[in-house]
Amino acid sequence: MNRKAHFLVPIVLFAVAVFAQDQPSFPHPTGEGNYVVHNYRFQDGETLPTLNLHYYTYGTPQYDASGRTTNAVLILHGTGGSGLQFVRPQFAGVLFGPGQLLDAGKYFIILPDNVGHGKSSKPSDGLHMKFPHYDYADMVDLQHVLLTQALKVNHLKLVMGTSMGCMHSWMWVEDYPDFVDDALPLACLPVQIAGRNRMMRRMAMESITTDPAWDHGEYKQQPAGLRGALEMLLIMGSSPLQMQKNFPTAQKADAFLENFLANGMKHYDANDFLYQFDASRDYDPSAKLGDIEARVYFINSADDYINPPELGIAQREIAKVKHGRFILLPITDETRGHGTHTLPAIWGKYLGELLHESATN
Repeated sequence: MNRKAHFLVPIVLFAVAVFAQDQPSFPHPTGEGNYVVHNYRFQDGETLPTLNLHYYTYGTPQYDASGRTTNAVLILHGTGGSGLQFVRPQFAGVLFGPGQLLDAGKYFIILPDNVGHGKSSKPSDGLHMKFPHYDYADMVDLQHVLLTQALKVNHLKLVMGTSMGCMHSWMWVEDYPDFVDDALPLACLPVQIAGRNRMMRRMAMESITTDPAWDHGEYKQQPAGLRGALEMLLIMGSSPLQMQKNFPTAQKADAFLENFLANGMKHYDANDFLYQFDASRDYDPSAKLGDIEARVYFINSADDYINPPELGIAQREIAKVKHGRFILLPITDETRGHGTHTLPAIWGKYLGELLHESATN
């Protein structure tokens, strides 16, 4: 997918790093950095003179005698998130510690902030709606730039991702077939975004753009329309079972909602939100699923409101993947709807099976 030359110079809400003093065994990133791409040309022809890519890493890369990277793992975040959503006890503390499945002493783990997200270049940095209108193809291409040019990684043992990162994982195994051994897409579908999913995204975006206070992206404070977008985001990502369990009274439910919206209005930017949701506009890996050579273990949860199992799409599409397997996690007291994607305590055994299969075949 090397569409252009590059020049030198990385849905969880409010993701934050947790460096708790009372968790000495909790693995922290061993690296953090920025990589600047000059004169990047986006899919639609727009350019950005200086584009910053931010990233976190665990471990160090290893190479075989031919110079091929043998231990690199790329983990991709969801819409509105960042690499920091994986730097938490319930993720890093379950996967990256000594003896764990992705032991940072063995693997080189890369957690990028995608363009438009985290500490990477985004509309809220100053360009507002004049920022280039990136799409998923641009995002994946920039991940490839980060790996190959900044981190000198020329092969991936594993690519995995949650929600938007799940969709990016499908694109990786199609666009870079010789680059990736294994993939673990979590919480998405390998088809065009349509039906209710697309409608929800459009409603969230139009809540912002139809608000006169948005002012074509030149607002002085976050427009009230962002509140409606966050309300849609809450519905998309939540689990009815857990919401009823945690907020069983009207008072508790109302208090949670108001706190959620107040925090959201402080931490989200309306223009960034629009770009993040709009980036999925032309996603559709379905035509090339039969060409995938990588091993793919594809995981969704039965209480995922965005990707409900009754659609039957995952079961149908995985049959096209030569070395593919689909796992549907049943609803339990531990699942969290769409957010189950960031809880490896629930699905980690399947990652273990994938790594074992890869090592023995």
